[in-house]
Amino acid sequence: MLFNSIEFAIFLPIVFAIYWSIGSRHVRRQNLALLIASYFFYGWWDWRFLGLIAFSTIVDFLVGKKLEQTTGQKKRKTLLYISLASNLGLLLFFKYYNFFIDSFVDAFTFFGINFSPSHLHIVLPVGISFYTFQTLSYTIDVYQKKIKPTTDWIAFSAFVSFFPQLVAGPIERAANLLPQFQKNRKFDTEKAKDGLRQILWGLFKKIVIADTCAIYANDIFSNPDSYSTPALWLGAIYFAFQIYGDFSGYSDIALGLARLFGFELMKNFNLPYFSRDIAEFWRRWHISLSSWFKDYLYIPLGGSRGGLKKTLRNVLIIFLISGLWHGANWTFVAWGGVHALFFIPLLVLKRNRKHLGKIAEDSLLPSLSEAYQISLTFLQVLIAWVFFRAANIKEAIHYISGMFDMANMGTIESYKAKYLILILFLLAWEWNFRDKEHGLHIPKWPTHWRWLTYSFFIWLILYFVGEEQEFIYFQF
Repeated sequence: MLFNSIEFAIFLPIVFAIYWSIGSRHVRRQNLALLIASYFFYGWWDWRFLGLIAFSTIVDFLVGKKLEQTTGQKKRKTLLYISLASNLGLLLFFKYYNFFIDSFVDAFTFFGINFSPSHLHIVLPVGISFYTFQTLSYTIDVYQKKIKPTTDWIAFSAFVSFFPQLVAGPIERAANLLPQFQKNRKFDTEKAKDGLRQILWGLFKKIVIADTCAIYANDIFSNPDSYSTPALWLGAIYFAFQIYGDFSGYSDIALGLARLFGFELMKNFNLPYFSRDIAEFWRRWHISLSSWFKDYLYIPLGGSRGGLKKTLRNVLIIFLISGLWHGANWTFVAWGGVHALFFIPLLVLKRNRKHLGKIAEDSLLPSLSEAYQISLTFLQVLIAWVFFRAANIKEAIHYISGMFDMANMGTIESYKAKYLILILFLLAWEWNFRDKEHGLHIPKWPTHWRWLTYSFFIWLILYFVGEEQEFIYFQF
């Protein structure tokens, strides 16, 4: 079930009405209603995959309880390994089995050895990378004694399967989200209004920006040899804003939906295309995943302790695994590797934490230095996105070569270039609202201006709406 579908438009008000009619004093009944709704929402794609999310939920709930009762370090580690093996085993099998088989075949073929193992027809469960990481973080936090395990089966199950962020994040931590399922929640009119505003903002980014950019990005990437160098740059720009509008739009909708039900989720995007270097970009892009890898992989590997060589090793591991997390293709690994190459010089020069403050604070426009830094960072991100979008590494390199082919300086069809105005509108609007929680956080505006703004964005959505398009990150 897609957020931008008719089915969801029917599903949401029904669940909302049932949930709040239960009453805030009956928190377990509210959680049960959310649990049932979330399983229905997830099962809408394929009910068979409900068993996978139920399995992860059961394993980590029981492991968490057992960890609380176990004092021996060896036994506690065994319990942690059970959780890791169960969750990562499912993820590796469903997402990477055929990828690893193909990689082994290619390796054997390279050495002249014929090797033909069987492939399996595996359907990737929607959102498996997200909910396995979310439930894993609970077990790891319990193991490290950062949180106490819950004994409330319904609350924990609702935490794992919470439908607003189930299939594409943000990847929530139990320390933040689980306690919200264990306390009474009263309907807050102002919070609900802001939730609706953020949903509208997310739908604008998905339908008007992402889905429109996708048409031309797909066209150009599907046949790059037919296009001039400027057109190839245009295709890369359209894809950059397609994936940003698509993923950050989903996150905005998720945060807004959660607020309708009395929950607060972590912010997953913070204007990443205004970053002044790659390090800042990764503090602003897919924040929940970046922080997850930092806390549960980078720091356990040693982090920045142990000298520069080990730090560089750990950084490279994080970027490569982050790339692989996105999909079973070497293009994603290359995408992570390219970002590592851009990041490592900052680390060596100890400039990776230079830009921690606000952009152009107390200023209408960025300084010339900031404008240059933002442009250079976007250029780096743009080059990396080509690897993310291409079908294979060979095609990515061919596309990038075309972007720098000065002998192919042709024209761009006007019908393709005109939608740059949407991107410029988005950038201008986000820049103006860079200190706000989201692009439509305008509760203090005069009433007539607020409703005129809402009407304008609703008109844009209705004007550009077409066939339902899945969110890109559903495949991850």
